[in-house]
Amino acid sequence: MIGLGTIVNAVSIVAGGMAGTFVKNGLSQRFKQTVIQAIGLSVLIIGVSGTLSGLGKQIKGESTDRTMLMILSLVIGGVAGELINIEEKLERMGNWFQRKLVKGESTFAQGFITASLIYCVGAMAIVGSLEDGLTGSTSTLFAKSVLDGVSAVIFAATMGIGVAFSALPILIYQGGITLLAGLIKPWLTDSVINQMSLVGSALIMAIGINILEIKRIKVGNMLPAIFIPFIYYLATCLFR
Repeated sequence: MIGLGTIVNAVSIVAGGMAGTFVKNGLSQRFKQTVIQAIGLSVLIIGVSGTLSGLGKQIKGESTDRTMLMILSLVIGGVAGELINIEEKLERMGNWFQRKLVKGESTFAQGFITASLIYCVGAMAIVGSLEDGLTGSTSTLFAKSVLDGVSAVIFAATMGIGVAFSALPILIYQGGITLLAGLIKPWLTDSVINQMSLVGSALIMAIGINILEIKRIKVGNMLPAIFIPFIYYLATCLFR
């Protein structure tokens, strides 16, 4: 069944978020702060590791300068996202859920936005969704579901029930990629997928910086950057 991987992924996030919310009530502010810092450090390390690994990959016959394309993707994608103002729309969605469903939850929007971005921009979200749409294979997304479910418990224990609601952007984002995969299959080379994953890793690193409160980066507005390598490849094919 096409899309099953994304559905299971969303359910795992909801379950983990609900479980983490119960744990939250038993944690003092001191412990919550320590856990958040540990999460931020872990996310930062994962982002740095993925970025360095992506920059180090070399595919035979590939001539694209990975570093330059990554920079261009982040800049162009950031400008496009700023025009659309994705971050503000995510925050509005989080605040709407908070007003309608979870009144009095002060960290709802933070948990919703942070978890949504972490679960959407990773390499497993991109590759797994493409595999699901192209071959029907759900192994990558099932593995991601386990990781997301466990991390959702930890995130929700510190940031609240908003983490569980991040399942909605996951359904839209991963489901959209899965449905579109068949249409864009001819242009999805290993080089394009790896470059998209590289940009995603750079954004994960930025999320870690946000969680650690080192510097406020509008990661949501940079989401379009993930798709710039694909657009770049299409353009090179058309104008050869």
